[in-house]
Amino acid sequence: MRRRVVVTGIGCINPLGNDIETMWSALKESKSGVGLTTVFDASRFPTKISAEIKDWDITKSGEDGKVWGERARHTRFAAGAAKQAVAMSGILDDKSLDPTRFGVYLGAGEGSQDFIAFSRLLTSALSPEGVDLTKFMRVGLETLSPTQEIEQEPSMPTSHLAAMFNAQGPNANCLTACAASSQAMGEATELIRRGDADVMISGGAHSMIHPFGVTGFNLLTALSTSNDDPTKASRPFDRLRDGFVLGEGGAIVILEELEHAKRRGAPIVGEILGYGTTADAYRITDIHPEGRGAIACMTMAINDAGLTPADIQYVNAHGTSTAVNDRVESYACKTVLGKETPVSSTKSMMGHLIAAAGVTEAIVCLLAIRDGVLPPTINYENPDPDCDLDYIPNVAREKKLDVALSNSFGFGGQNISLVVGRFKG
Repeated sequence: MRRRVVVTGIGCINPLGNDIETMWSALKESKSGVGLTTVFDASRFPTKISAEIKDWDITKSGEDGKVWGERARHTRFAAGAAKQAVAMSGILDDKSLDPTRFGVYLGAGEGSQDFIAFSRLLTSALSPEGVDLTKFMRVGLETLSPTQEIEQEPSMPTSHLAAMFNAQGPNANCLTACAASSQAMGEATELIRRGDADVMISGGAHSMIHPFGVTGFNLLTALSTSNDDPTKASRPFDRLRDGFVLGEGGAIVILEELEHAKRRGAPIVGEILGYGTTADAYRITDIHPEGRGAIACMTMAINDAGLTPADIQYVNAHGTSTAVNDRVESYACKTVLGKETPVSSTKSMMGHLIAAAGVTEAIVCLLAIRDGVLPPTINYENPDPDCDLDYIPNVAREKKLDVALSNSFGFGGQNISLVVGRFKG
């Protein structure tokens, strides 16, 4: 009999708010966190808008700003969210906790890039004959920071969190694009289910609001260019959608084996019931047009939970506001669940947090179950005949529910679905 896994702590640093309740209030009130980009000068880019973290730095989490000064932006988000989640869970108060059975599994992105330093380095090494590699190496060794270089590695957030909380157990990071933090949650759940850990810090963090990130997505024509009205730019399932809005942030959950949590009297936010993971095995740049990976993934998660499609009462969609994703996901949801299950995309308000999106949206599902409120899809104004589900348009809806499903579909064809539920003892 596999072990049950519950959530005993949650935390976030988010464009809508730098703690769980502020974020949740903004979602229920249909607020947008999108505005003009200020993290870098985006005035010459086709996309000049994003959903940025506002009014927060690591010192607000009680950490030393000098110590964390060279650590990557997304690593700081992960640390801030983790401190909230760990505090809620009370796990560090458990004197009997075995640190070798306490681990970290994140879906975190790459770290910050020092574009200015690198461009100066490259320029300094240019000559009429090309690039002077000897000078390039010499100037690089003189000017680049070894700390900042290593902080670019996607594994660094897991290392920092392990050290912060003395988590000596399993430690891993996966970077499966937009599905990363959902996959991290699923894999962390499996570690606990099979007895390899008792407690896992899981989730993800990412910031691609930088010149390389925006350039790449602009070249793919994936980003909205509705710069004149930023709060209206993210329009999942709307006929006039023109791409997603890039966001940033971090979110963390504390996953714990049920009996371990009960023994120490931990607060239980909800339960991880099911996990599905598939690949489209189709094209790197396109999802399968008939949604075969998404359909299989949702079906796998529901089966893993021991439920039927009729048991799913709400879906937090991947819902990126791109033409193809929204159409195919709508078809997949309709195929698996029918047309009556309410679906919404909270990316309409907080943007697309890339690697951090999945865990954030799973937390939203837990909060929807807790409070009996379904968050809306804002900016839904022009129905699309190819997207014909109940998208909870523009205004939150009160609905008592016990089970929700969260979808995360990553660039390259990765698909993750998580089924979360109310803890019922």
